[in-house]
Amino acid sequence: MELFYFVVFGALGAVVAALELSKNSKDRINTSSAFNSFKNNYLVVYSLMMAGDWLQGPYVYYLYSTYGFGKGEIGQLFIAGFGSSMLFGTIVGSLADKQGRRRACVTYCITYMLSCITKHSPQYKILMVGRVLGGIATSLLFSAFESWLVAEHNKRGFEQQWLSLTFSKAIFLGNGLVAILAGLFGNVLVDSLSLGPVAPFDAAAIFLAIGMAIILSSWTENFGDPSENKDLLTQFRGAAVAIASDEKIALLGAIQSLFEGSMYTFVFLWTPALSPNKEEIPHGFIFATFMLASMLGSSLASRLMARSSPRVESYMQIVFVISSASLTLPIITNFLVAPSKVKGGSISFAGCLQLLGFCTFEACVGIFWPSIMKMRSQYIPEEARSTIMNFFRIPLNIFVCIVLYNVDAFPITVMFGMCSIFLLVASILQRRLMAISDKPKMENWTAMKERDPEAEALND
Repeated sequence: MELFYFVVFGALGAVVAALELSKNSKDRINTSSAFNSFKNNYLVVYSLMMAGDWLQGPYVYYLYSTYGFGKGEIGQLFIAGFGSSMLFGTIVGSLADKQGRRRACVTYCITYMLSCITKHSPQYKILMVGRVLGGIATSLLFSAFESWLVAEHNKRGFEQQWLSLTFSKAIFLGNGLVAILAGLFGNVLVDSLSLGPVAPFDAAAIFLAIGMAIILSSWTENFGDPSENKDLLTQFRGAAVAIASDEKIALLGAIQSLFEGSMYTFVFLWTPALSPNKEEIPHGFIFATFMLASMLGSSLASRLMARSSPRVESYMQIVFVISSASLTLPIITNFLVAPSKVKGGSISFAGCLQLLGFCTFEACVGIFWPSIMKMRSQYIPEEARSTIMNFFRIPLNIFVCIVLYNVDAFPITVMFGMCSIFLLVASILQRRLMAISDKPKMENWTAMKERDPEAEALND
């Protein structure tokens, strides 16, 4: 079965290479040299930040298990991370808007490095502190950097369409290539060099420190709401009013929460799903394979967003349906393939089928990230961007905490089933978002026809 890993990895790599090499002028956006310099600087920083994050990903569950903790205790540690992101995320998002996004990005680096240091201790309380710090860092990673980018992009007067290029490249590199290299590098540190499962966390801290140095030396500060007198409560209220008064923002938040909730649950579930009988699986290599699939998705997204049709709101409906179907494979294989009772050994036939489904899901993740970033740049007001984005993460973290708290109460197939249902709901909400996003255009066209009867003839 070991050959199977290489076949899947090689096939995905060939498809990604073919997609990138076959791009033509319709798939590319012409930009200025000033923008390219700005974009490349951001991509270097973002890639370093993601390297610090991805190096840890495959080994969090594994590290806790080597310290002797069971699935329930590990679930509680994961809950601490998501719970802290829920409790402190909106606060740090508002502070980023008020005190500065650059400062928030530096805070992310410091907080995450401290979280990495705690992994050296096998004591449950210290690991819990690390998870809390990691939760705060995660909130900053998924709000402060994007908020800084959008504000700086607009401040420098670059064309709005060029943002989609930065988004897709950031996901292709940071969530694709860098994640693959991080997975392989982690595998070398843990397996080849036998440095232990804590080694990737030390390497992550080094990459975060390098990224922080670049931020301090080359980034300028930008802010959200220009009012210096607004306190946090006023900012919260303003963000809540914006979400409640604009259905597009509310739908976007619900869609993001449903998809990311399913994605983070998947992060916790894929290891026990592929090795239910303690099969020996190469965690780093499988993680790199997932990231290659994500890279494939981001390559597809860059092509789609470079064209005027289909719109993001349109093709994302299909992406959500495919992602929902891919997470039903553990349920299907449970019924169709007799489970193995042999402990240890290599990955089972059912595990191979599930791995293919998980790669499909990761490809959908690769499409999701740049696409949701583009929709956020269109619908979320600039003055409270970080605050609103972290508001979106509240229901996400509640959902993940509930799932992880009950991780021992439900079979793994039930949890995958819940994720699949949530992704179907996301598709339905995406359809609604597309419908109402078309309304202003239709209303404008109707008004133009009333003013100019010849407009209808031109349309015909």
